[in-house]
Amino acid sequence: MNIISANDVRFYYETEEEAGGRPLLVLDDIRLDIERGEFVALLGHNGSGKSTLAKHFNAMLLPSGGRVLVSGMDTKDEKLRYEIRRMVGMVLQNPDNQLVSTIVEEDVAFGPENLGVSPKEIRRRVDEALKTVGMLEYSDHAPHKLSGGQKQRVAIAGILAMRPDCIVLDEPTAMLDPQGRKEVLETVFRLNKEQGITVVLITHYMEEAVLADRVLVMEEGRILIQGTPREVFSRVDELRGVELDVPQPTELCHELRMQGVPLPEGILTAEECAQALSMFLEAAHVGH
Repeated sequence: MNIISANDVRFYYETEEEAGGRPLLVLDDIRLDIERGEFVALLGHNGSGKSTLAKHFNAMLLPSGGRVLVSGMDTKDEKLRYEIRRMVGMVLQNPDNQLVSTIVEEDVAFGPENLGVSPKEIRRRVDEALKTVGMLEYSDHAPHKLSGGQKQRVAIAGILAMRPDCIVLDEPTAMLDPQGRKEVLETVFRLNKEQGITVVLITHYMEEAVLADRVLVMEEGRILIQGTPREVFSRVDELRGVELDVPQPTELCHELRMQGVPLPEGILTAEECAQALSMFLEAAHVGH
């Protein structure tokens, strides 16, 4: 069953008078279904429309044309918006923009309190959410003293405490060091695989997109390519044409194939690359 459906969605931004005053088309005829429990990666260079699309998934933005449905609820229906935002939580690029309290556990409690959850249930949810993201021991710490990766995990815990069915993450690792990125990605992957939470991940890092069930590539407000990571990243020249990279092992194998080395398509990881090269070298050795 679909948790999110976009049906012929268009979206215009109103421009300033000095820019001509004409509406700017940002999303054009988007048709998309995201299934419950799916992990979807959304790619595209800056200005492709991916963040604008993601903000339609929890009614932060409303379509200028077409409809967005969340579990069958139309985001344009004002009476349903509260429930839609509880169901689809959003994690932003800069965790400082989502941390509102001076103590970690109070920050995580903020969402459930606004939902009118009882104090006893809030206590249970806060502890459970912090434990899920590996931050329970920091419950009485000041958020501003945490590392970037820890702050982002607290932001995710704040969303989890609201019991969402889907989490949309808008470049959550862009401002983090490699360790922070690893912490956040492992948390997101575990939430998807162990708890069945639907994940929509906007990222510039191709090795993060490799973890997804499905990859969507956006260009000029449209969905240009979609498929499994293997299907999408095998289209190296098309991705380069819209200024996107591919995972480094994929890039290496593509370049070697261009030089006549018979390596298989669809290689995504360093391990797969090493195995394919090893098999090629063994075959070449046997041939001699």
